[in-house]
Amino acid sequence: MTYIEIMGGKKLNGEVNIQGSKNTVLPILAATLLINGITKLNHCPKILDVEHMIKILIEIGCSVTWEDSSIIVDTRGLNTEVVPTELVKKMRSSIILLGALLGRSHHAVVSYPGGCTIGARPINFHLDAFQKMNVALEEEDGLVKCVTSGIKGADIYFPSPSVGATENVILAGTLGFGKTRIFNAAREPEILELCKFLNSAGAKIYGAGTSRIEIEGVASLHQTEYSAPSDRIVAGTYLAAAAGTGGEVTLKGIGCGSLSTVIQTLRKMGSHIKCGQDSITIRSGGNVTAIPEIKTAPYPGFPTDMQSQIMSVLMKASGSSKIVEEIFEGRYQNVPEQARFGAQICLHDREAYITGVPVLKASEVSAGELRGGAALVIAGLMAEGKTIVKNPYHIQRGYEDICRDLRTLGAQIDYKEEN
Repeated sequence: MTYIEIMGGKKLNGEVNIQGSKNTVLPILAATLLINGITKLNHCPKILDVEHMIKILIEIGCSVTWEDSSIIVDTRGLNTEVVPTELVKKMRSSIILLGALLGRSHHAVVSYPGGCTIGARPINFHLDAFQKMNVALEEEDGLVKCVTSGIKGADIYFPSPSVGATENVILAGTLGFGKTRIFNAAREPEILELCKFLNSAGAKIYGAGTSRIEIEGVASLHQTEYSAPSDRIVAGTYLAAAAGTGGEVTLKGIGCGSLSTVIQTLRKMGSHIKCGQDSITIRSGGNVTAIPEIKTAPYPGFPTDMQSQIMSVLMKASGSSKIVEEIFEGRYQNVPEQARFGAQICLHDREAYITGVPVLKASEVSAGELRGGAALVIAGLMAEGKTIVKNPYHIQRGYEDICRDLRTLGAQIDYKEEN
């Protein structure tokens, strides 16, 4: 069985290129189903979630090939709207195939999605919206069966912003009849990228990046080529690692714009950060200042996907810090593993109170989900001695090669096999 071995206590220094964005590429791969032809996507990360999505596309009749870091998708052979259950259960983002298949084929059968176990994350926002768009639904034996005589534009009001539901409505409405308006839409950069991609293929989508998005249905889309931006959460993870270990690190291929709240937080924690047009440089002495309160929120607030990593850094802070998790109630499931490094972490409902210690002790821990696994790696880098992180599969869902990247910065870290 594979595990990650870390010899901690070393400062990070150097430059590293940031991989393509997982949360951009996955919905765009689903969106290729709306194009009866060939799409080329550049700067794609070679991670498990992308591989799972590619397998799904192949299973339903598409041709998909890698060309360096580019993915070429040919959907002309699409021959089924029944998505393989065993693949869907491996990642939650597969639910966005519903909107794409309904737009293309007017029929879709998808099982309830899997992925990280960080909370219930119900899909009722998706299904309620589809029903307003002339979709008949049937739920049976864990399957969601959807059929429509044609997607019809509608006004969709979300009780709270949902990235997945916003993406699904966009995908369904792109080839629909009439105008679809989304109110309280998610504003994440990945939503903006999805709309840019679709517009490059002939869609008519307005307002992406705001809380109100309008989609004017079009009859068809044409072939296109698109390049994904760098992954802001991977970048944030490496910034957090440098803040905790100390040193000077430059991230290449990403600017500060999509990471503004993370950067503000790291500056309050004592790091010096310089923003370039296409780079970010962080300098840290490894001395971490406690934060009175961090509260996760939908974009442009502090991202829930960075909460666990920042918590690991705060485990070495002088003083006590507070984190309030407002997005996923299960995000704190990683805390017992993080506490093995010696810091005191107390939980009360959605609040976490972290009392730092001067020196973290190396430990043997197990990753239970994607971002929590990355947080354990950060803790291992900060700790004195040898840390083992089991179940790195979860980390590989979103990080192309976290060991390779951190070794580039001078860390002593690698994948190992149990004898």
